[in-house]
Amino acid sequence: MPSTIKVEIKRQSNPGTTPTTEKFEIPYRPGMNITSLLGEIALNPVDVAGKQTTPITYDSNCLEEICGSCAMLINGKARMACSALVDKLMGSDMAQPITLAPLSKFPVVRDLAVDRSVLFENLKKVKAWVPIDGTYDLGSGPKQFPQVQEQRYPLSNCISCCCCMEVCPQFNDVTNFVGAATIAQAKLFNMDPSGAVLKEDRLRALSGDGGVQECGFAQNCVAACPKELPLTEAISDMGRDVFVQKVKDIFTR
Repeated sequence: MPSTIKVEIKRQSNPGTTPTTEKFEIPYRPGMNITSLLGEIALNPVDVAGKQTTPITYDSNCLEEICGSCAMLINGKARMACSALVDKLMGSDMAQPITLAPLSKFPVVRDLAVDRSVLFENLKKVKAWVPIDGTYDLGSGPKQFPQVQEQRYPLSNCISCCCCMEVCPQFNDVTNFVGAATIAQAKLFNMDPSGAVLKEDRLRALSGDGGVQECGFAQNCVAACPKELPLTEAISDMGRDVFVQKVKDIFTR
């Protein structure tokens, strides 16, 4: 077993500064993940040259791959820091340095923390919610067939980590593509008996600029999704529904 873990971290003190790379060597312990590794740096923020520095800024919350906060580039791949195990990242010789960087397609806030508000703005565009007004008891909701529940459940596991958007070649400033997560959530709420009241609004939103037609079907999102959501299936289904809605709109004007 190695005595230390070598880490190279891309750092940026604020959105307007030039990023730099800092190198650290952390005492090795078996079973560590990237979150615990960053915690060790916070306890003693000294780089390999012995220079005092600051703890690494990053987002984290649940520590069990549920909140989606700690997504970052780990050895060049979009992953969750809480489930990325150090022992599997150091190579077969257990000597390779681990590289950490912020997600590249989102504005950097500081160090490994980025602003992912674009996802939530996209979710607003497709009205990804169940429209229930009032504070009074509305009673039990409409029943769902077990077959529909089984289709909806995987989509409900989305943790808004944005890994699918990071790896998507179509998600950029040119296409304004909303990304696989937004489309999957639109399908989730369209299949809900109460949420279906906004189905046409969601489909019209996805037929506009940056909608489902921008998908190049690279399928990178499926490989990167930590919750293994059926993203390409959702995109295909929503593409069909968007087309049908557009035809309906032509003949009902």
